[in-house]
Amino acid sequence: MTYTLYQIDAFTDHTFGGNPACVVPLEAWLPEDIMLKIAKENAVAETAFFVSKGDKIHLRWFTPEIEMDLCGHATLATAHCLKTLLNYKSDKIIFETLSGDLNVLVQKDTYKMDFPSRMPTADNLPESILKSLNIKPKEVLKARDYVLVYENETEIRNIKIDRQLFDEINLDPGGVIVTAIGDACDFVSRFFTPQASILEDPVTGSAHCSLIPFWAERLNKKDLYALQVSERMGKLYCEDKGNRVVISGKAKTYSIGHFWIE
Repeated sequence: MTYTLYQIDAFTDHTFGGNPACVVPLEAWLPEDIMLKIAKENAVAETAFFVSKGDKIHLRWFTPEIEMDLCGHATLATAHCLKTLLNYKSDKIIFETLSGDLNVLVQKDTYKMDFPSRMPTADNLPESILKSLNIKPKEVLKARDYVLVYENETEIRNIKIDRQLFDEINLDPGGVIVTAIGDACDFVSRFFTPQASILEDPVTGSAHCSLIPFWAERLNKKDLYALQVSERMGKLYCEDKGNRVVISGKAKTYSIGHFWIE
């Protein structure tokens, strides 16, 4: 069988920025072990697979190691693929996912994703993670992911991870967010995943399900502009809506190809 593979850079307005995701349209679901092998072969943080169900698109996300419950950048990439490459007619896309129905509204070249809110609460950080950080956080919280709050953007940019210590814990399916108030935006972040083939995720939409309500409350504002200050950099336009958040961004198609499974 021949399958089409789209690679798209999400949360960016230029190629080689943001977070690369692969998108694979399917007529019917492949076995999970095959989808995991495809994701591993693609060697990006997330591969999205989707099956059209009429008014909805059934969407699943796989890292090279596991199936994820929620992924922002691969959802944005899939919406971009549908609208710009596959001639999807509606400007509202409904994705059926493990995290419930996710609506994406397309406005010109921007994709507005309606996601669940995951407010983090105070928690204790595992010793192996704490020891792995060259700069210690001033606050520790947790929802799906640990949220480590720092003094300023400079600290976020200068954080280094001792991977041997960091990988002593498995947070499946979560990770570790580091965040602070931004110099030229409302807040900045970076995202790290223990025991993953890709240690630092370039731009993490799902992490903002926790970052948006946290910073909305801390800064007393509903509309926020965020930067994920990885090497590739990502831009996210955010809105706190109580039990939901809106995460908006742009995307660029990098490549279109085919692969074969015997």
